[in-house]
Amino acid sequence: MKPIALVLITLVALEHIYILWIEMFAWTTKGRTTFKTFPAELFEPTRALAANQGLYNGFLAAGLIWSLLIGDPLWAKNVALFF
Repeated sequence: MKPIALVLITLVALEHIYILWIEMFAWTTKGRTTFKTFPAELFEPTRALAANQGLYNGFLAAGLIWSLLIGDPLWAKNVALFF
């Protein structure tokens, strides 16, 4: 893969990891400051839903990181496109 693609894939994977952290571990703290238009009284009741979304972002990040570790360029590109 080209170096610019590697940098972009890495940045997107890091973004997904950051979103995972907010949604799974900091939903009622950092989530309130990040999602200001979301009603404050709904953060606690939607904690499980946010954690599920965070897990999804974790799978996306894992897939993108996996694509960076694959030796075959065509296979790495296909995995990156999938995730």
